[in-house]
Amino acid sequence: MSKKILTHLGLIVMLFCFINSSWADDSLKERVISGKTMGTSYNVTIVVNNSKIPDGFQEKIDKRLETINQSMSTYQKNSEISRFNSTKTREKFLISKDFQQVLSVAKTVYDLSGGAYDPTVNPLLKLWGFRSEKVDNRAPEEKEIQKILTHVGFNKVIVSEKGWIQKKVSCVELDLASIAKGFGVDSVSELLLTNGFKNFLVEIGGEIYAAGNRADGNPWRIGINTPVKGAPFNTVYKTISLSNRAIATSGDYRNFLLKEKKMVSHIIDPKTGYPVRNDVVSTSVIAPTCTVADGLATAIMVMGADKGLELIKRLEKVEGLIVTSQPDGSLINHYSPGVAP
Repeated sequence: MSKKILTHLGLIVMLFCFINSSWADDSLKERVISGKTMGTSYNVTIVVNNSKIPDGFQEKIDKRLETINQSMSTYQKNSEISRFNSTKTREKFLISKDFQQVLSVAKTVYDLSGGAYDPTVNPLLKLWGFRSEKVDNRAPEEKEIQKILTHVGFNKVIVSEKGWIQKKVSCVELDLASIAKGFGVDSVSELLLTNGFKNFLVEIGGEIYAAGNRADGNPWRIGINTPVKGAPFNTVYKTISLSNRAIATSGDYRNFLLKEKKMVSHIIDPKTGYPVRNDVVSTSVIAPTCTVADGLATAIMVMGADKGLELIKRLEKVEGLIVTSQPDGSLINHYSPGVAP
């Protein structure tokens, strides 16, 4: 959504071949479409039975993603979300179907997480310097944080099923960057399915949906990036097989700032107004849709490992891996039952 990459590339597509695929169809090939969107890149890998993807298909993908960006980018002054944020009235604000769908998922994750996921934290991100081009090593004062907290909280926004939203507090702002890439992945996946493709992988900024299998008949293999500050983007910590599911990762090891010689994460606790200070460094969530996985991964970064695993276990068809860091720098993996080694 931004003009620069604001989140880490937490997931890596592992496009290596398997030897034991005797039943694989040699006529199937994997073709890749790549481009730019939402301040990052996208890659769509499609399994086809010929060497060519239909003419104009990338234009369809780009158009769909641009529509989403025009709706939910806070960096575009005329986007739906920017216009809503700029208004100070409490009048009903009509929204598109895309905006409605994303806010519906956001509300669900907000409720499930007890408010740990909250799309109204944008003013806090600005206060801490994560939405500024200027370098400021000063940490906000307590009184500044408390003032901002008076208009933070998703319960201060009415989301109607009739296609409108309304502010309860005039200064409240929305920021859907933590979930919009996941929605973009789901939207492109839907476009592929409606055009007859059954085996493909869609990735936007590290968030992924995998449909069917690879050309060799095996499930798609997804690598989780090593959750260590300064680790190269292509280093793999764990790999997961994925078919007809989505995976999203959130972490604190790519996007952080130095405030008064201390590292602070871009993951903000919407209840305290401060960057999270738990020991969770990475959360990967597997879910039926990437929108849900994206929102849950952010929520669990705030909730912590214990409460995060409890939430995952309560949800049907949702699995996860939460990685925590110890004082000596060692990493501990917390698996849900469906992905335990």
